[in-house]
Amino acid sequence: MVNTHRFEPYKNFRFRVKWDGKYVLGVSTVSALKQTVDTVTHREGGDPNIQHIGPGLVSFEPVTLERGVTWDLEFEKWARTVFEIGALGQPSLKDFRKSMTIELNNEAGTVVRRYFLSNCWVSEAEWLPALDANSAGYAIERIVIQNEGIERDESVVEVMEG
Repeated sequence: MVNTHRFEPYKNFRFRVKWDGKYVLGVSTVSALKQTVDTVTHREGGDPNIQHIGPGLVSFEPVTLERGVTWDLEFEKWARTVFEIGALGQPSLKDFRKSMTIELNNEAGTVVRRYFLSNCWVSEAEWLPALDANSAGYAIERIVIQNEGIERDESVVEVMEG
């Protein structure tokens, strides 16, 4: 352990999202990265009263990204690759899936955790929220990303902080 003086967990507001080799601007929320392993049960013939439980299929929960509505079209461009207007009802397979990176930074802006998500694609998109003239909030766009794997970048090492 390098940083033996840090007792406080990292804050959850310093992060960045990256795909296509560049950081995506304005992302304000990333849902939890979650893996689930189904269970498989079986019984032994010699002991029919005890149920044994083992691991089954592994799945990765969708990741939801949110950001304020701006002129940047990255969310919309990716979502439209799944179904492009004029493609005769067929999904576009070019650039349909992407790799995505999520980085957690410490207060100084240094990457302390990095995760790679594989075979990602947009399954749901909300371009504009319900509009309300009585609200003072921001317009938020949202996409839901399906993925087939989450891997931690083990080359990111703990940093000494002052």
